[in-house]
Formats: sequence, structure tokens, C-alpha cells
Amino acid sequence: MLYHLFKAIGFALPGSGAFNYISFRAGMAVFVSLVISLWFGKGIIRLLRRMQVGETVRDLGLEGQMGKQGTPTMGGLIILSAILVPTLLFARLDNIYILLMLSVTVWLGVIGFIDDFIKVFKKDKRGLAGKFKVVGQIGIGIIVGAVVYFHPSIRTKVEVPPVLAEQLDPAALSTFVEEDGTVHHLLDRKSPNTTIPFVKGNEFNYSSVLGLFGREARRYTWVLYILVVIFIITAVSNGANITDGLDGLATGTSAIMVLALGVLAYVSGNIIFSEYLDIMYIPDSGELAVYIGAMLGACIGFLWYNAYPAQVFMGDTGSLALGGIIATLAILVRKELLIPVLCGVFLVENLSVVMQVSWFKYTRRKYGEGRRIFLMSPLHHHFQKKGIHESKIVSRFWIVGIMLAVLSIVTLKLR
Repeated sequence: MLYHLFKAIGFALPGSGAFNYISFRAGMAVFVSLVISLWFGKGIIRLLRRMQVGETVRDLGLEGQMGKQGTPTMGGLIILSAILVPTLLFARLDNIYILLMLSVTVWLGVIGFIDDFIKVFKKDKRGLAGKFKVVGQIGIGIIVGAVVYFHPSIRTKVEVPPVLAEQLDPAALSTFVEEDGTVHHLLDRKSPNTTIPFVKGNEFNYSSVLGLFGREARRYTWVLYILVVIFIITAVSNGANITDGLDGLATGTSAIMVLALGVLAYVSGNIIFSEYLDIMYIPDSGELAVYIGAMLGACIGFLWYNAYPAQVFMGDTGSLALGGIIATLAILVRKELLIPVLCGVFLVENLSVVMQVSWFKYTRRKYGEGRRIFLMSPLHHHFQKKGIHESKIVSRFWIVGIMLAVLSIVTLKLR
């Protein structure tokens, strides 16, 4: 909003020229997001307490668990407001990537809010029926997949040799000249390419999968791509929801993942860095750094109140949105195949539940009684059952998250 305002007056006001730089606007987004989450967050927590929006805790026999009874939930409202306001203020609102992220944030935030509303005010612990959550996640997955695949502004560029550049249509080429006079020819392309880690050439085209069934099958690449996007958004969103079981766990790990995605988005949207690192150049995606800055500030600011012992829980209002946001960011910067590494904490938490439930059902059918792999799932509760303090479990999960984030960034040069 401010960028468009200052642009309309020709950046005539002193200092307004700084709004031309993504790094400045991203920094301001972090700062304003922190102010909103820290300053206004306290007021929102007081309001939630007055409204008696407290968490109902089911006794699972975990140490310190019942002490959380009545802690305000729906704190995800703090996170969402701290993301949306700075993004609207500092991002370019004509950028398709920003518009898509705002849509995902609001869409999944509303689904989570409805779920929390039913739990708290309707006194129904089951919340929103699972099928409606899945329908909502599928809906936003279809929107994200269709926009990324079909929208003309979402494209990538790849460098081509000068000899080949002479044979191509000049309208499809753009030229970039370095300070030393080196000329780079970039071919504009609209294809469902993504980055595949640890592989030479490090690019994968979804159409190559359908190419195994003949050339005609490639026409339906868009169907395959949208299905993949739906799966990713649903899986990561639910993974964040499952991880939100200890004070500060989902918030801290999400902040780490978002910071790594911020680095990937910035270098992918910068022609100089993308050429130097020999990675896919995605025009206009650098603007995502502003949104990511707002989200990073929101997570850190919310952690002020959500760290052990938590003064507020994010609830599904925050956790469903955080997971969906992280998944969508990875898709937009063409790093969705890195999700098993970057979002390893979410993945392991998800798998621990799937493994526990599957093994329990299998052994009950085979032996007449259900057996367990873990003392309790998700995985963080397993460690609680082993007597490890909650804050230590969270700290160790953060450390693992940092290691996975660093590994994800390092894959830019591992091939």
C-alpha cells in the first residue's frame, strides 16, 4: 500500500525512495510485525481471557499437562494479524505471488478459526469435522496449483548460450549485462519445472512423468501438478497442526522454516544471485521476502507469549495457516521437493502418528490386542513420557529444525 502511494507521487517525499528496495520493505515488515504481535498481542490475550476462550485439556497423564487448563487459545489471530497488516502496508499488491499468499493466509486462517470457534464456544471438542477441513485444504490447493500453472505472470527464466540465443525468438529472450561486460541471455519459459535436490542439473519437469505414457498424456500435466500441490498443502498444514502440542514447538520450528524459505525466495528472485548460484531464476518472486519478513516477525513475536510456560495457544487458527503458508511458499519458489528435508520436523511428527495408529490396528487384528511403537504419539509426547522436560524437548526440536534448514539451503550447491 505504501509502496504504491509513494510511487504515485514519484517518491518525492524524503526517504520514500527506500521503498524501491525489497530489503528495506522486508526489514520494515519484520519490525512492524514484531510491534503488532508484541504490543497488540497482549491486548488480544486479555480479550480472550475476558471472553473465557480457554483450552480444554484432555488428561493424557503427561507431566504439567493439567496446568495448561484454561490457557487462552485462538492466539493464531495474533499471528494472522501480524502477517496481514505489514504485508498490506509494505508489499507490492499488484504482485501475483503476494496476492496468492494473502489468499492462502485468509483461507486457511478462516478454516482454523471456525474449528476453534466450534471447540470453544459450541463446547464441541471435535471441532470442525475433518472432512470439511480436508475440503477446505483441497480447495486452496486447487487455487494455488491452477494459478501457478496457468497464470501468465508466474514464469521462470533459464540462461541459454549465445549461439542458441541467436536462433530463438527475441521476444522470448531478455538480456542481462554484468558490470564486467559479460552478457547473459535468458529464455522466458512457462513450464511446470521445480528444483530437485542432490541431482546434477537440479531441475525436474512434471510433464516428464506423464511423458512415459506417450506425448498426448503431457496435455494433462496440469492435473498431475494440481494433485501434487493439493497433497503438499494438506500434508504440511496437518503436520504443523499435529506439531502444535508443546509450548513454542510449532511456532519456533515454523520460524526456522520460514527464514530458510526467505533466503531461497530472495536468491531465486534476484538475477545476480540466481546466476551466481546457478539456480532457477523466478522473476518477481523476490517480493515474497516482504511477506516472509512479516511472517517471521509474527512467529518470533508470538513466541514471546507462547514459549514455556505459554500464556496463549495458537489453536488451529494459527497452526493450519502456518503449515499451509510454508507449503505454498515452497511451491512458489519451486522448492517443494525440498519439503521432506526443510519440514522434516512436521514430517516426522506426521509419520509417528501414522505409524502408531497403523501398527496398533494391525497388531490388534493379528494378536487380539493393540501394540504401540512409541510410548505416545505424536513423537514429542513420546519424549514427554520418557520424563524429558517440555522445554528441553522443544529446544532440541528447534536445533534439529535449524540443521534441516541449513541442509536445505546448502542443497543449492549440492548436485
